[in-house]
Amino acid sequence: MNWLRRRFDPQSRLGLRLTVAVAALALIGVPFTVLLVFVKTSFGPLTRIDEGAAHNLHAYAYANPGFAQFMRLVSDVFQPWTWRVAVGAAVAWLVWRRAYSLALWAGTTIIVGGLLGLALKVVVARARPHLPDPVAIAPGASFPSGHTVNATLGAGILLLLVLPLVRRRGRVVAWTLAVLIPLLVGFSRIALGVHWFSDVVGGLVVGVAVVAVTCAAFETWRREVGRRPAQPLREGVGPETKRQITPQGGRVGHRS
Repeated sequence: MNWLRRRFDPQSRLGLRLTVAVAALALIGVPFTVLLVFVKTSFGPLTRIDEGAAHNLHAYAYANPGFAQFMRLVSDVFQPWTWRVAVGAAVAWLVWRRAYSLALWAGTTIIVGGLLGLALKVVVARARPHLPDPVAIAPGASFPSGHTVNATLGAGILLLLVLPLVRRRGRVVAWTLAVLIPLLVGFSRIALGVHWFSDVVGGLVVGVAVVAVTCAAFETWRREVGRRPAQPLREGVGPETKRQITPQGGRVGHRS
């Protein structure tokens, strides 16, 4: 029992890693597993929610071409490659500013999250909605929504990189955009009839889970190398690199 208590002592390095891992699994892994089981077993209440949302939004989109066109615009503008390019540009900037650890965190998060989303599509192999007179068509499996996964990953990564650089009002704006854009993207995929409601929920959970776990791992590493504890939800990741990654800070700085 004492050995187990030491392993989960947040003051020890191994204990901190285990605490973070267990907390992440409990808070995110369990609900996602339940959702995955419901999807695979075609759980009745979830199926009714999925079908109701799909048919009602499809009917509205079909009857309102302007709404359907706006949903297509949202889906196209915030497609997965938009986020990959945006995060890739951020990684390139961080490397140029010699913020190597932040660059590694951002690149790892977008890649791991994207691959996890693709792997889940293959494993679950869920069919997309088949609706009469579709307003949009998309290839591949349905669960989770790839657009939603990548929008959540991209928005989360950029948010955590921007937070150290902005003041309180800027943080409010950044958080608002980081929350609303993935939700709008997910809504557009349901409205266009190419995803079920639960596909979008799954995409949100996957994206949040990957960002949360990699952020927690990064914060654990920061503490291990002697940096002050940070509050990622308020300060973002690597707040000590603020001067290093802004143009005013100059290119010469410590390696992070």
